[in-house]
Amino acid sequence: MTHPSHFPSHPARPTFISTPPIQENQAMSNPTQLRYTKEHEWLSAAEDGVATVGITEFAANALGDVVFAQLPEVGATVTAGETCGELESTKSVSDLYSPVTGEVVAANQDVVDDPSLVNTAPFEGGWLFKVRVTGEPDELLSADEYTAFAGN
Repeated sequence: MTHPSHFPSHPARPTFISTPPIQENQAMSNPTQLRYTKEHEWLSAAEDGVATVGITEFAANALGDVVFAQLPEVGATVTAGETCGELESTKSVSDLYSPVTGEVVAANQDVVDDPSLVNTAPFEGGWLFKVRVTGEPDELLSADEYTAFAGN
């Protein structure tokens, strides 16, 4: 057996290369200022009654490469826990659920034009829509609760 020149070839003294352990499920960072749903959406705190909605990094990774986003239309009423759009990836189509009840005041056209933003920046440029909140369920999770729920 030939050895690359950077490995000693002495059979009595094998060289072990230290490598970091493989971590298949590296912990994801769920921003603590957000709240989360068990359907893997996140919700920002409402500013002047308007909150921003997106999907979590966990959901984005599970979906795979997002190739199409159907977001609720501006002016539409969304209801907490009900579908309001969908995300299509190379793996599947997933319903998008609203974490709160209210009126949609903005949809992220950048995500419609470039759905990969959901994968590359789920908590920043990959936000999905903004809603003027009129009702909020009690089941919203903190970042720690969501992390425990999602197992990440």
